[in-house]
Amino acid sequence: MNRNNLFYLFLIFISTVFCFFSIPGFGQLLPARISQKSPLKEDQILYNGKLWHNLYNNIKGDQFLFSKAYLQGSLTIDGKLYNNLSISYDIYNDEIITTSNNGSILQLNKEMVDSFTMVFEFKTYMFKNTLEDSLTGIKGYVNVLYKGKSALYVKYKKEIQLLAVDDKYDLFIESFRIYFLKDGIVHQLNNKSDLLKILYQDKTQIKDFIKKNRLKISKKVPESFVPVIRYYDSISH
Repeated sequence: MNRNNLFYLFLIFISTVFCFFSIPGFGQLLPARISQKSPLKEDQILYNGKLWHNLYNNIKGDQFLFSKAYLQGSLTIDGKLYNNLSISYDIYNDEIITTSNNGSILQLNKEMVDSFTMVFEFKTYMFKNTLEDSLTGIKGYVNVLYKGKSALYVKYKKEIQLLAVDDKYDLFIESFRIYFLKDGIVHQLNNKSDLLKILYQDKTQIKDFIKKNRLKISKKVPESFVPVIRYYDSISH
């Protein structure tokens, strides 16, 4: 190879190296597990999350609310709303799970999450984090069914029942509790009688309202308490 060819090859090499090192951001490590296209990367929200691993593969059922598949939803983190996310709600550990665009699974920092929504079977469920409210008797994420002068919440949870399947396998068991917030005090509701006892001062009017509108109130349908509580808020002073 003659000297002219060597000289041209050397010039090409130098130009390539110069262009490579001129790329913006070269030499700066991207945050681990966060995709550059992630909608949450802009404000570094997921920097406070951590990698999630399923520790319950040997237990029948799953630890998630509604579905073990990711559901469409939104998150409000430190007051900022993020839409069109895929999230799961682990109600056994009371944690929110999401994915980055590179496929990594992350558990979000609960202290930063204000609220979130999930869509299941064409219905949107809204949850708030009660850590900031410090509501006595309620901790973590609660489903907000009604919010006015008073409020109605549902707290979902799962527990592990040992050897529940054929005396061989553990099983996830789901349950929930209904909470009524009135005058800053949280009351647990199990039936219509519990609600009427709390609202004893307006009991007669409320019973008339229930009868007139032929309302059926049952713990099996937490939303059935909402019309009565909304009516109470309208007549209370």
